[in-house]
Amino acid sequence: MGYKVEKSDEEWRSELTPEEYHVLREAGTERPFTGEYNETKTVGIYTCRGCGTELFRSGTKFESHCGWPSFYDPADSDAVELLPDNSLPGRPRTEVRCATCGGHLGHVFEGEGYDTPTDQRYCINSIAIRLEPVVG
Repeated sequence: MGYKVEKSDEEWRSELTPEEYHVLREAGTERPFTGEYNETKTVGIYTCRGCGTELFRSGTKFESHCGWPSFYDPADSDAVELLPDNSLPGRPRTEVRCATCGGHLGHVFEGEGYDTPTDQRYCINSIAIRLEPVVG
């Protein structure tokens, strides 16, 4: 798929920290309970750390106790791209990517019984997003 923001591997490596690059460009995962946004309750907008696209709003963030920030809905359905992920044998998942730059954000799970409007859990790596606090 062609993305609105396309950069060479060299450009991504020069703009991102090694940890950001590993998650966003190599589909890595940060260790659970270590991300800066796992427990934050700050009101704001979560954007892609790779390109700045608005991805999630704090009003859809909820405590899932999974070790990563969880959201029940993206800010806009066109903001994220969902792709099949069969990288774990016997455990098919759905990968979540930024629809603007293709950066790996995490995974989305359905039907886990959380009391949310969508019954979805977007399990997102803190290192792949940036919180823009809303003042006022």
